[in-house]
Amino acid sequence: MNPFYYTIRSFGWIMVTTMLAFVINTYLTLALEWPEIFQLFNQDAGLTYIDYIKIFAEIFIYFISVVGVFYLSYLFREKSLRQDSLLLNKIVNYFIRSCFWAVVFVGMADVIISFLRVEDLLDDVVGQDLATQLGRSKFRGPYVHIPLVFLGFVVGAFIKHIAFTWLAFLVVIAELLIVITRFVFSYEQAFQGDIVRFWYAALFLFASAYTLFEDGHVRVDVLYSKFSSKTKGIVNSYGSILLGMTLCWCILLLGMWDKTNVIVNPMLSYESAQSGFGMYTKYWLASFLAIFAISMMIQFSSYLFESYADYRNEDGKREIQDNLSH
Repeated sequence: MNPFYYTIRSFGWIMVTTMLAFVINTYLTLALEWPEIFQLFNQDAGLTYIDYIKIFAEIFIYFISVVGVFYLSYLFREKSLRQDSLLLNKIVNYFIRSCFWAVVFVGMADVIISFLRVEDLLDDVVGQDLATQLGRSKFRGPYVHIPLVFLGFVVGAFIKHIAFTWLAFLVVIAELLIVITRFVFSYEQAFQGDIVRFWYAALFLFASAYTLFEDGHVRVDVLYSKFSSKTKGIVNSYGSILLGMTLCWCILLLGMWDKTNVIVNPMLSYESAQSGFGMYTKYWLASFLAIFAISMMIQFSSYLFESYADYRNEDGKREIQDNLSH
């Protein structure tokens, strides 16, 4: 077995697994308020027996994310990197299409609630008590949005088509309705602009991983287009590590390190727009940055495997659609 081949495979998978471990650990420490691992070295932290168990559980998550990769990389050493690349691509495709369905469901549900509130119809539909609760972002988030997100992941498991064109179509329809209601009926509400921004942000950030898979991102290819397939492979390999993965880690670390960061803070507080009758989805826009970083990290690892396989001239090279490549 080629040691460098084994190293590339292990490195790519470790980037994915440690990223997932970091996200899980962030949820445990910031959302569930588990003690941080670093408190283990603070004698004045006043940790209890339960706190030590939680800290060691967090350490174990990171441990298994690294050691498990080395073991599985050796166990499946006969598999090609192209197979690993396609496996990672399947994972990110499921993740992204599930997020697509989630934002469609959340967006439509929140628009309906916001419309009923602004027209003072919500009390008649759901009752005064529930209508009051739905006017609070900390109720609407966990009891309306989160179940719809889980529904999106269920639907994503059965409908295996990434419908970015449909999301773009929904953005156009939402914008068209704004024009019609404003200039024909002289009617405009805050939630109409909110749904356009909500869906457009999702379209822009979610589609990035798919575009990378199809090599559709714009390149300044003054030199690149003249390279051989082997040279392109080594350039893409280093680019995936030095530019792609580092960007994803920067987003995650700067956005999710503590409760004051730009991603975590809005999500923990279920931050909503200043307009009381707009959509309560502002905190989701922060989460889109995390979704972008997670999906791109997985896709960059897949791209690393495929690029290194190109460098080694392995069989099974995937043909890129000409109309997506730039």
